[in-house]
Amino acid sequence: MSTDRATLLKHDQSFFDALVAGDLGVLEELLSDDFILVGLQDGAVADKRIVLDLVASGALEFPRIDSFPDEAIVRVIGNVGIVVGRTGMNVTNPDGTMYSAGSRYTHVYATGSPGAWRLTSAQGTAIRP
Repeated sequence: MSTDRATLLKHDQSFFDALVAGDLGVLEELLSDDFILVGLQDGAVADKRIVLDLVASGALEFPRIDSFPDEAIVRVIGNVGIVVGRTGMNVTNPDGTMYSAGSRYTHVYATGSPGAWRLTSAQGTAIRP
């Protein structure tokens, strides 16, 4: 496993773990200042501040996120790392609704120096049964 692959998959797992734990410090560190999230369920766009505020308030909760790193496709092109992976998750939305979903996701990372990867974009697509 290449160093970049291992590092990017570690960052992915740290992102998922931080969402489940509601760990704002880890999220603050992992997400770039211009981070954008495209929501799995409705395609809504949220920036870093919105995501952090929702997690901090408890309005957006992830009771469970299972990831499958052995299935992930990881590509590095210059200072950009792209991870396409799969998750299974439980989510509680800001309006209180809960749902479970399987998804394929694309995470885009950027680095200004070796190993300093920051998540800049995340988008999920629901996997229909």
